[in-house]
Amino acid sequence: MTDLIRIAAWNVNSLKVRLPQVLRWLQDQENAKKPIDALCLQELKLTDDKYPHRELEAAGYLSIAAGQKTYNGVAIVVRKAALASLATDHETSFLKTTRNIPNFEDEQQRILAATVCFNGMQPLRIISAYFPNGQSPDSDKFVYKLAWINALQEWLTSEMMQHPQLALLGDFNIAPTDVDVHDPKAWEGQNLVSPAERDAFQKLISLGLTDSFRLFEQAPKTYSWWDYRMMGFRRNAGLRIDHILLSEALKEKCAASVVDKTPRTWEQPSDHAPVIAQIKKA
Repeated sequence: MTDLIRIAAWNVNSLKVRLPQVLRWLQDQENAKKPIDALCLQELKLTDDKYPHRELEAAGYLSIAAGQKTYNGVAIVVRKAALASLATDHETSFLKTTRNIPNFEDEQQRILAATVCFNGMQPLRIISAYFPNGQSPDSDKFVYKLAWINALQEWLTSEMMQHPQLALLGDFNIAPTDVDVHDPKAWEGQNLVSPAERDAFQKLISLGLTDSFRLFEQAPKTYSWWDYRMMGFRRNAGLRIDHILLSEALKEKCAASVVDKTPRTWEQPSDHAPVIAQIKKA
């Protein structure tokens, strides 16, 4: 039994298209003796009845999903071998599940939370989140984005009181600072980097969460998303908009936080790369 767990987030931009890549990546991590114990997926783009439970379970993983036709959708995938001995199926592996933000009426499937018990570790509250894109600061979708984040913040306030070990993982559609943007001047004032969005991100931080990536010295110009157009990935013209935020209890146990660009180099990749945090169990 290892004294670490590794948690990750990945916007796969259609799980139907990229299930082989998800399985390949999980197997590659396992082969490298760096298994992913919990993976939060975003943009499933499929309904619950189409979710590939069988394929993932055959590979050694249990999961829950909140799907939606064509758009959105989130999931939490956990490695069976890492679970506490009492966790043997979906009902015992994913406790106190929450689908969408309570008291916020929303047809879009963007939040899935569950408490997971891993071997040798206090219960971990995992939240897979797909933040609205916002489109542009002058659009109705932007108003929805800010309202959604505000509702998330209110809900997280009570969640953090109940769950000391909490991790919020996913595609936030916000680059928190200019360091997270390949060309800050070109992006100035635009969606994903606007002052209103960055302020909303900081309000999440003010709840007592920490951006795990910034706990460590990182290579400059490290991003998690690159536009398919204009050779964005080849030019490293990206943004860091995928994040793992940790509660104070987990912050103290965080041993590493990285972006794995490898899957972005594969054929027909998602436009996002997985982000990973490594957590000490004690």
